[in-house]
This record gives sequence, C-alpha cells and structure tokens, in this order.
Amino acid sequence: MIGDIETIDEFLTRHSGDVEEAVREAVAAEIMPRFRQLAAHEVDQKSGPHDLVTDADRKAEQYLTEALGKLLPGSVVVGEEAVHANPATYEAIQGDAPVWIVDPVDGTRQFVHGDAGFCTLVALARRGVVLASWTYAPVRDQLATAVRGGGAFLDGERLHAGPPAPGRDLRVATSHPDYTTDEQKRALLSLWTDGVAPRACGSAGLEYLAVARGELDAVAFSWEAAWDHAAGLLLVEEAGGAHRTLAGEPFRITGGNTLPFTAARDEATARRVVELLSEPYPWIQ
Repeated sequence: MIGDIETIDEFLTRHSGDVEEAVREAVAAEIMPRFRQLAAHEVDQKSGPHDLVTDADRKAEQYLTEALGKLLPGSVVVGEEAVHANPATYEAIQGDAPVWIVDPVDGTRQFVHGDAGFCTLVALARRGVVLASWTYAPVRDQLATAVRGGGAFLDGERLHAGPPAPGRDLRVATSHPDYTTDEQKRALLSLWTDGVAPRACGSAGLEYLAVARGELDAVAFSWEAAWDHAAGLLLVEEAGGAHRTLAGEPFRITGGNTLPFTAARDEATARRVVELLSEPYPWIQ
C-alpha cells in the first residue's frame, strides 16, 4: 500500500516504463485490431448520438484496470466506462488512495469514423493532485509523458510550450458544438473576436499535447470529466503552460470548477483567454 507522495515518487522512478508498457499493450491488444474494423454491433450510444462507446473502449479499460492495479497495489482505477456504468466510482478521485484516471479511447467519434485523431490517456493522481500522465497516440506512434516537477516529454524529447508569436491571432481549440449546451455555446462565443482564431476541438488529449508542443496556443473547454483533462493538464503544466477557470483559479480534477476553463502555452495567454470568456458576447442577452 502506498503511504505518501514520496513513495509514489519512488514508484514512478521504478515503474514509469512498466506503465508505458501496459498502455502500449492494452492499445495493441484491444484498440488497434478494431481500428477501421468495427462492426455495427461493436458501437453503442451512451447519452446520445454524439456520445459513443465501442468494444475497444470497454476492453482496453478492462485491460488497463487489471494491469495498473497490479503495478500499484492499493491503488484504484477511475475509468470513463466504469463511471458510466456506476457513477459512484468517480468519488475515488477525492479519496486518499492513489487513483489511476483512464480514458481508453479519447476521441471515440474519430476512432469510430476511422480517423487517426484519437489517443489513450492515463494519469496517476492522489488527493486531487495529478502526479504523472501518459498520452499515447497509436496511429501516430507518439507517446507523451509528464511527471509533476520532472518535466514533459514526447518520445523522450523535452517539451517547452513557450509563448505565442507576437502579432499573430491566438489559435484556440474549443469544446465541440455537438457536445455543448446552448449556455456553453454562448460563453464560448466570446472567443470569436479580433485577435483569436477559434476552432472546434477533436480529441481533448491530442489538443493538450498540441498546446504542450507549442502548436496550439490554448484550449477552452466547458466540461469537467477528469479522464479527458487530467493527463493533458499536467502535460501542459510541465511544458511551462498554465490552466485557469473562469474564476481565475487552476482547474481542479475533483470538480466544482467555474466553467469554461482554459489551458494555455503560458500564463499570459491563459489570463487573456479567461478575460475573453468573462466578457459577454455583445449581442447575446
């Protein structure tokens, strides 16, 4: 049983490679054999036609739940599909035990349509603090990792987000319209203004990776599900970026955030996006 954060640090020193191997093996065994090979009966809807789940999601999460639990005795797993089946599972994020936060296929819609823009996300957290993360994009064969205080890396190369180039429109990926309420759409409309080039997001995990690489200036999201955000937020932080909610506070994976929120390449950009999100769109009452 893990007793304190120092012990988790020791675990990560010894076993980060084992976590990476477990992620790669889960993807190789359960996700990639189904990529562009899904039968109709292997795809289901959850809350609606834009909220999909596949056999790849379910089976990869089962694989990771078993593998990660064995690697770190005393830990628990909070996975997207397990929470859908039993929402009470989500409460473990606020507990004392180390928790693995898993999104087996981030970008399921892209996966279902045969698009390469999906990834597998794993984060290790304790008491609401994300300590390490793994973002694996199998079609691109890219693996991004981060350890709190230890930096962010993509395939072994250190990531530095850096500030946006001066004088250029801010490139911001926002919550996709298919996944937003009317109220959320109105809040995000404030980004459609001079000096900003917004677009709908794809896989959240890959958008966070783009911010950490300095390819995207910021994201602006309107939902809290920890499996979508935990891994990417740490990746952005460790690459030198920042994240802020509408209240100007860092995003909390335990919930209760004032939404929307942003993660950006640097603190100044994060503040700028929050300022814009705080301004009512001129002709929206």
